[in-house]
Amino acid sequence: MKRTTWLVAVPALAAVCWGSTLAAQKEEEGDQAAVAKAVMSARVSLERGLAASASHGQPISAKFELEEGKLQLSVYTAKGGKFFEVIVDHTSGTVVKAEPITEGEDLTAAQSQIAAMAKAQRSLRAAVEQTLRGNAGSRAVSVIPSLKDGRAVADVTLAKGDEVKTVSVPLQ
Repeated sequence: MKRTTWLVAVPALAAVCWGSTLAAQKEEEGDQAAVAKAVMSARVSLERGLAASASHGQPISAKFELEEGKLQLSVYTAKGGKFFEVIVDHTSGTVVKAEPITEGEDLTAAQSQIAAMAKAQRSLRAAVEQTLRGNAGSRAVSVIPSLKDGRAVADVTLAKGDEVKTVSVPLQ
């Protein structure tokens, strides 16, 4: 009897988990498409946002995102061993606010990103500009550095119309 219960319960649980994963993936793809569409009409580019945030430290990642249905340009920076989330106005290019990152997933991401940037020989802005030169008509949605096989790379997500793609660019 116990064996029969397990034989039914395990596949049922797997099906529920798989279904949840697919739903989350579809939601993420939908969000990504909505962000990409909004980015195409933003007045300020990701590159300009990276430049504007530099007054609050070294940019270590940047992304456009939808916050409560509104487009937002968020740049993580590092300065003096501390991390900040800098919000850049996507219409004017000015810094709206800078808040310390002190805990949670944001802190973990910032620590990972600064580790990658420590091995980088190029800025994120240079990586984005290089990627855009090879992808005419595209706009940068995000740039996230990481270490792959001990080497610093930046994953640059681009939008062009309804198409969204990510290009990996060496930072060394």
